[in-house]
Amino acid sequence: MEQKYIDFTGGLLEFIRKSPTSFNATDTITAILRENGFEQVPESVVSWDVQKGGKYFVTRNQSSVIAFAVPWHFRDSFMICASHSDSPTYRLKAESEDIAFGTYLRLDVEGYGGMIASTWLDRPLSIAGRAVVRTDRGVESRIIKVDRDLLLIPNVDIHQNRKLNDGYVYNAAVDMMPLFGEADSKGALRKIIADEAGCSEEDLVSFDMFLYNRTPGTVWGADREFFSSPRIDNLMCAYSSLMGFIEAADGMTGGSIPVFACFDNEETGNMTKQGAASTFLRDSLSRICEDLGADLRSSLTSSFMLSCDNGHAVHPNHPEFSDKLNGPKINGGVVIKFNAAQKYASDAVSCGIFSEICRRAGIPTQNQANRSDLPGGGTLGAVATTKVTLNTVDIGLAQVAMHSSYETAGTKDALYMKDAVKAFCRTLIISQDDGKFEIR
Repeated sequence: MEQKYIDFTGGLLEFIRKSPTSFNATDTITAILRENGFEQVPESVVSWDVQKGGKYFVTRNQSSVIAFAVPWHFRDSFMICASHSDSPTYRLKAESEDIAFGTYLRLDVEGYGGMIASTWLDRPLSIAGRAVVRTDRGVESRIIKVDRDLLLIPNVDIHQNRKLNDGYVYNAAVDMMPLFGEADSKGALRKIIADEAGCSEEDLVSFDMFLYNRTPGTVWGADREFFSSPRIDNLMCAYSSLMGFIEAADGMTGGSIPVFACFDNEETGNMTKQGAASTFLRDSLSRICEDLGADLRSSLTSSFMLSCDNGHAVHPNHPEFSDKLNGPKINGGVVIKFNAAQKYASDAVSCGIFSEICRRAGIPTQNQANRSDLPGGGTLGAVATTKVTLNTVDIGLAQVAMHSSYETAGTKDALYMKDAVKAFCRTLIISQDDGKFEIR
């Protein structure tokens, strides 16, 4: 395996380590943007005063972020790469501590998204998210991460449940409650969260806290061709598209405005104020157009969006779950996803434009469609285009064990995505007529 792939995967694994929840991921992304000369603009002001040559970002709910760079000589269009910051996990309830049998202290949690429950058992876990604390003038949200092994969800002994290997159904209200301590530790959770937030227990008003898997990511395989980690879906796409966007934005002199978007709550349907179904993207594009004297409606005709979210690779033990003609391979390149029910936004036009950009840049692509009798999940692309109407292609990277607490993908593919996004953001698309586009 070439060292460049190993090095880029190493950067991805470090990004994932710092980003156990959507709040932490957005905090990590904004730190990277600042390091690369991007200036934060708040939604609360009337005008952002966007200037040619400027690089900016805006956040919403501390869990979604949109960044953009304005070329010195720009055309009235946007090249958008969008991903999501959240992953399936378990969320702590407002009152979480529960004493079991007078002996154990457990935490009461509920599922967030569609996870593979069994993969959360017998692993070192901790909590992360945000805490809302009381201040002299009101309240303040603080992003926190408890960076130590804190919890574990223990399996039942095989001797006590002989059916564990026979398709056991896990009950979220019984089997998935993490062990936190002994009974005399009751009250420790609030103190731990308050300490991480830098406040007293009395000033801890509320929190959004989630479990995260503490198992470190690793590169492995005969030629180091695979890597495994928590939250590959969808931080693999978030990181690689961010890096491609930043490289493309550096020193741009002309063309469309490149935009990086990372939304929260894709795993629960996008229907929040910070999700892809919200006004966040349209509001941001409208503000940019207002400051630059452009018209959003006409700009969107030559604009384009990549909806970046990982896809299902052909499984080494169960290839029967994939379509035999449209099953992507790990390390096979960027995946273009199709669905007749429009769960993905790809069509012949958007696929053709993106494929041509990748062909010119020498980046491999492959197709994914689900078996016709096995409906798959959707993603943010088709949802976002109901708010911002533009040509969109759903893409991703092939992985196995999607929605496990520890997933697997290929060491080549993240760099393929970075290079594809870089080429995409530096491309100018001109709509000459309905269905006819010039690609520069």
